Amino acid sequence: MSDDLKEALWKRLDSLQAGMLSTTGAPPRPMAPTITGEDDAIWFVTAKGTDIAAAAVGKENCKFIAACPSAQLYADIDGELSVETSEAKLDEIWSPMAAVWFEDGRQDDDIVLVCMRPKKAVVWATDGNAKSLFEFARASLSGDTPDVGTHGTVTF
Repeated sequence: MSDDLKEALWKRLDSLQAGMLSTTGAPPRPMAPTITGEDDAIWFVTAKGTDIAAAAVGKENCKFIAACPSAQLYADIDGELSVETSEAKLDEIWSPMAAVWFEDGRQDDDIVLVCMRPKKAVVWATDGNAKSLFEFARASLSGDTPDVGTHGTVTF
């Protein structure tokens, strides 16, 4: 199950619009993740001078919380942040969503590309609203616990 759950996590994170990222020195804040699929990393774009950028420079441990009904994903992901200096990687993940935060767009000198390398995640991958509603109704009538998806811990 762990490999299936890990695969579901990566696939569903890719459709997530935002989650909450925090570190020891940075309280939770909404951040838009980018998943590239081949590097087992979660990517963020932030600005120099932010506490997230400072945490990445210091390679701090972090937590990313995903709670998204449309992605059918709820996850508590622990990992480590670092700064990535690859212009090619920044080009790969750059998006119109990132552009609105920087006056000079992709050429802005304040851009910091942050990489989160997950270590462990507790994941709930749900089956969607229709199945969940059916399961809640079935459980209500039978007294059983509803089966609304898969839950488990994934290590990286």
